Amino acid sequence: MEKTPADAVGMIKQYYASLPDRMADTKKRLSRAMTLAEKVLFAHWQDDGSGLPERGVSPAHFWPDRVAMQDATAQMAILQFMIAGKEQVAVPSTVHCDHLVCAKVGAEKDLAVAESTNQEVYDFLASAAARYGLGFWQPGSGIIHQVVLENYAFPGGMMIGTDSHTPNAGGLAMVAIGVGGADAVDVMVGLPWQSKWPKLVGVHLTGELSGWTSGKDVILKLAGLLTTAGGTGKI
Repeated sequence: MEKTPADAVGMIKQYYASLPDRMADTKKRLSRAMTLAEKVLFAHWQDDGSGLPERGVSPAHFWPDRVAMQDATAQMAILQFMIAGKEQVAVPSTVHCDHLVCAKVGAEKDLAVAESTNQEVYDFLASAAARYGLGFWQPGSGIIHQVVLENYAFPGGMMIGTDSHTPNAGGLAMVAIGVGGADAVDVMVGLPWQSKWPKLVGVHLTGELSGWTSGKDVILKLAGLLTTAGGTGKI
């Protein structure tokens, strides 16, 4: 199983090569143009033969391309995975040691304190990752959502992560969803991820960005307008 970012290249190439076949039947059945979000969803959807899903209503099963976990939530998820008796994770998965590092004095000193305080946790996560084929990002490697964006996210992919900032990978046109540990375990053992088929929210932007602003400022403004409730169950 994939252990480094370089190993992910082959998986991504294979995904892109299979994409036309994945989408051909859906295009015929919909008989209309699809949004980018719909293309990603249908490319990872497990068709159960009950017809096309209804937005916001139909339960759906998806096959994510990856799983990412931070050190606080990965512990129980990996223990549950071990109980399942699998030899290797079924999809590329990574563990990121960032959440147990407390910012207090400065990077060097804070990291030393975290490594001392959480040594048993880090040793367990590192050994479990090596045993079951997960990528392991040790303390000091960077915060999970940025490491994922720079090393694993790719346009058109789908991933789940046990971190609320997992949707940051959407910056590379990836459907990325924050989940609980149980959902991560399901995918790591080879089961599909279950969710209600999401609703879609269209956003039409006009004008130009002023100086010192970026796309992230736009999405933060949009998040403030929609609120958490306004974005739940939607893309």
